[in-house]
Amino acid sequence: MSNELRLKKLRGSGGFIMATVNDDQQRKGNLGGPDLFLAPVGRLDSEKISKYYCNTCEKEYEGSPKIEYENPNEIVAENLILLEKGQYVCTTCGSILAEYRNFSKPDEAASVGAAIPVSSTNNTVPPQQPAQSFQLQEQPKASASVKTFSSITGLGVYDAEAKKVGVVKEMGIQPDQSSIVLVVTRNDGTDVTIKWDDIKKIGEIVLLGGSLESNLKCKCGYTNSQGSKFCESCGNKLK
Repeated sequence: MSNELRLKKLRGSGGFIMATVNDDQQRKGNLGGPDLFLAPVGRLDSEKISKYYCNTCEKEYEGSPKIEYENPNEIVAENLILLEKGQYVCTTCGSILAEYRNFSKPDEAASVGAAIPVSSTNNTVPPQQPAQSFQLQEQPKASASVKTFSSITGLGVYDAEAKKVGVVKEMGIQPDQSSIVLVVTRNDGTDVTIKWDDIKKIGEIVLLGGSLESNLKCKCGYTNSQGSKFCESCGNKLK
């Protein structure tokens, strides 16, 4: 395979960059459409970035945005380690152009196993306040009527093969009030609904137990489990 560098546009949720990338980086950034995306590529050498565009500023800048990253080396599931997480930030307004996560499978031949509990000692979140907790917390007496809710909106969603497939748009419940679901905006901009039982872990990311499919929601409004061929509520065949 050729290692020739080519100048390409790589899109993020808050803008895009123009950078010279090799064939492997192009392959990672290609999610099946005409555009290349920055999130699956990860951290690029800032010297390879010639300019960027910020959606918030609505302006193009010469040079590279600021690249912030850390290496948590966090075990998020059996045979899956979060090696690095980072973001591309506009140097003028501080808006995030794109975020990325880099994972490693210690055993490439094995599949990803069960998620590691959020309370595990491998998790860096303080035990008294777990990340993305859904517990309602009472405020001081002066504002006792106000309660806070820790939202997962905007978290990256990854499938069982550690591929980013979208971001969390919102939470909801089934029409029959039977279960909680997540509405996920996929990389192509379309929305899909995921049942709570199909989520392996919520922490720094949302990790699914399988792939992200678009045919899980039946016309009756019920969201079915991953891999379902027929609606678990009404029995209709899913598309």
